[in-house]
Amino acid sequence: MMQKIIKICTLLFVISIVAKTHASAQNSLDSIIHLQNEVVNDLDSLGGTGTVDVKNIITKGYGTYSLDNLQSFVGGYNGNIWGQAGLVLVDGVPRDASYVRMVEVQSVKVLKSGDAVALYGSNGAKGVILITTKKGQISPIRIDVRANSGLYVPKYYPKYLGAADYMTLYNEASKNDGIAEKYTQEQIYNTSVGVNPYKYPDIGFFNSKYLKKSYNKSDLTAEVYGGSESARYYTNIGLAYNNDILRYGYANKNNNVAMNLRANVDMNLSKWLSVSTSAVANFNNNYDGRGDFWGASATLRPNWFSPLIPLDMLDLDNPNLQMIVDHSNHLIDGKYLLGGTSTDQTNAFSDMLAAGYVKTKTRTFMFDVNAKADLGTMLKGLSFNAAYSMDYNDIYAEGYKLDYAVYEPQWTTYDGKDIIGGLTKYNNDKNSTNEYIGQTTYSQTSSMRAQFDYVNKFGKVNNVSATLLGWGYKTRYSNDEGHGGSTYQPTINTNLGLQMGYDYAQRYYFNFAGSMIHSAKLAPGHRNGFSPSFTLGWKISDEDFFKNSINFINYLKITAAYSDLKQDLDISDYYLYQGAFNNEGGWYQWRDGVAGGWTTGSTRGENLDLTFIDRKEYRVGLDAGLFNNMITLDANYFVQNTNGLLTQGASTLFPSYFSNWDFSFLPYLNYNEDRRSGLDFSVKVNKKIGNVYTSLGFSGLIYASQAMHRDEIYDNSYQDRAGRPLDAYWGYISEGFFQNEDEISSHATQSFGTVKPGDIKYKDVNNDGVIDSRDQVDLGHNGWAAAPFTFGLNLTLKWKNLTLFVLGSGNSGAIGFKNSSYYWVNGAAKYSDVVWGRWTEATKNTATYPRLTTTASSNNFQNSTFWLYKTNRFNLSRVQLTYDFDKSVFKQGFVRGLSVYFKGDDLLVFSKEHKMMETNIGSAPQYRFYNFGFKISF
Repeated sequence: MMQKIIKICTLLFVISIVAKTHASAQNSLDSIIHLQNEVVNDLDSLGGTGTVDVKNIITKGYGTYSLDNLQSFVGGYNGNIWGQAGLVLVDGVPRDASYVRMVEVQSVKVLKSGDAVALYGSNGAKGVILITTKKGQISPIRIDVRANSGLYVPKYYPKYLGAADYMTLYNEASKNDGIAEKYTQEQIYNTSVGVNPYKYPDIGFFNSKYLKKSYNKSDLTAEVYGGSESARYYTNIGLAYNNDILRYGYANKNNNVAMNLRANVDMNLSKWLSVSTSAVANFNNNYDGRGDFWGASATLRPNWFSPLIPLDMLDLDNPNLQMIVDHSNHLIDGKYLLGGTSTDQTNAFSDMLAAGYVKTKTRTFMFDVNAKADLGTMLKGLSFNAAYSMDYNDIYAEGYKLDYAVYEPQWTTYDGKDIIGGLTKYNNDKNSTNEYIGQTTYSQTSSMRAQFDYVNKFGKVNNVSATLLGWGYKTRYSNDEGHGGSTYQPTINTNLGLQMGYDYAQRYYFNFAGSMIHSAKLAPGHRNGFSPSFTLGWKISDEDFFKNSINFINYLKITAAYSDLKQDLDISDYYLYQGAFNNEGGWYQWRDGVAGGWTTGSTRGENLDLTFIDRKEYRVGLDAGLFNNMITLDANYFVQNTNGLLTQGASTLFPSYFSNWDFSFLPYLNYNEDRRSGLDFSVKVNKKIGNVYTSLGFSGLIYASQAMHRDEIYDNSYQDRAGRPLDAYWGYISEGFFQNEDEISSHATQSFGTVKPGDIKYKDVNNDGVIDSRDQVDLGHNGWAAAPFTFGLNLTLKWKNLTLFVLGSGNSGAIGFKNSSYYWVNGAAKYSDVVWGRWTEATKNTATYPRLTTTASSNNFQNSTFWLYKTNRFNLSRVQLTYDFDKSVFKQGFVRGLSVYFKGDDLLVFSKEHKMMETNIGSAPQYRFYNFGFKISF
């Protein structure tokens, strides 16, 4: 592997040297090759897009992820685009955004509307994100070095009850159920005073024994760039390292090391031919000690067992115990054996101490080459652009794993002291000196693109443009789980696109875009489709009647668009148009039940007319500049109908006897319809107040969705999904707690198990005397795609050489349920601090939590208004203070510039439920990140 790294580094270095040598030949105006549809004059843009100048932003707000805090800049984006996941293209190639660091990025463009993505075929039908990496520039050689180091500090840990409190309340739960108490008062007392923590354990996870107060992340980046009109080069080399918050056992060594290399070269080979190429190599080495510490923290009861068994408490007169000690491979610190029980023969603590580790290695190599030919000698304004790329991604794990024994002690008392008189052993210690190869995953993506572009002007006012584009890519996957099995299935996408545009005097605009797509997911005869889009634009501010009557509006343009995009993204698999059978169609008996077997049965009917899903969209847009462009506004209102979504038609389209529990003759049909609508906007205000330059950006999305058509039958119309939001949360209406048996007997029967006083009472919505699924109602939006209102802001305050940069984002109008294991405490599960508000006879009028029970308590743990909360929040995502040293300090020296900065990420959440929102259950905590960094230019 080291030889591969050396070869890649050498290749990148040679590319840079060749480019620098070529660049020294000439020194004139720059000429940049732009990839497909990446650069459009903002004055001539017809809306439905949002552009972020990342290269400028990183000078005042450093980040690592290429799409870092995009919601703070682009209206309509909040991790997805208008409520749907988009296609990511890096320099025109389908790639994972995580493969690119923010420092490598020139700009990010978000294509939201149907007319903006029409050229990108089926895979772009839900939106496209274009990431453009940095290019070289006409200048002598420049070197920028950036270094960062910071600390991740946990926000909150869950609060669970200690062992004594747990046992006390579990006894209460037993009493509520009419069964004997499990724990004696002696056990509870001895636990509470810590008489013997090995016999009376009280396991706490979130303390200094297992966790650090913070952990570190550092990175170093060097950028080398420059060139001439003949050639420009850009090289980026980055290193990053972080450790982990865990400090116990093998996990104390947890770390991640990453190395990134990029070389971009642009060359003009002649007056009519230019080429560009880029090569990227990413190396990532991750070390993780075994053991699910965070998962165990949410499930392991505090009194269950002691993770360690002290040797000094063993009965040394027992030769069997001494033999166990002598033959153990895992004497922790020479003082302890590993503890466990028959049900915990492996556990998180023992795993972390003895089971070993996993080293995961990720290697990514990306290469692309582009050529652009000016064919103006054949036809004025004509050019040809072709590109080819090849990406490799390889992930493999090297594991070291040991089987180990755990012991359960039998305690006795001798001379008034607790000693361990016996040990029950589970499992065996095993030896290994070898690492082994675990899971390996490999993917290869090749992409090709060819396009003709035509741009010309006729007379002084007639501007025309056209693009004919052919584009496609293939991705092959190979996955080996370490068991000898492997899959190798390619994913292929191709499309042919055409765009034609016309404007008159940059005042009246018309644009047509369309793509011919192909899908192997559909039956022959239905595999091709055409996606057209039409856009009109009018720059009203150029009209004389407008100029002469309205002075405060400097710029105003309105657009209207219609798109009809075909896509197969929502067709989940291949061959769904074909009927299918399996060998588990049903169990049949013969010979009077003596014999039997599975028979072949149908699982799906045939539908050779299955076709594409349609995205039909209407959009109206507005761009404006006000008060000498002090205020700029971009807004789009859209209505998007997604027609022909698949269903198997089990409710209304076919008789019920076409399907039962063990077979189905129902085919997939294009039947369901969804609607998404909303208004996205971005407003920016630039103003100099005294000596302070101020820039404030506010962006947002007002969003609604609706299921327009569903194959469904419900007894009551209020449960119909059609007409409801796509992200509707369904649940019961809580009417508080049952206070006594009389209330229970006079109320509708609740069908979720035994009900007692202190249990949640639900509303009988349909008045049929039974509480069941027919009483569920729409309780609100869950916001899984987009809350009814999402927003972001960015603020820049610059005074002399000091810059303050602030990012924020938020949402409102959605709901969630407190239904994690932290709140839904059932059976013998671990108790969190919320159970202190439990219902008892003494607290029946003030209780905030149902009665405790040792059963599953399925009645209480249903999604209902009792557990409902509003997810409204505002996130203070980043605050950075930067000082740029005046260039006069360096005069004519080797150093051209120096900036230092302090920043904090994910600092605060403003919400009524902020502690809950910032607390993770069963996983690593959320962190605040405090960072110091500097950038020096040579």
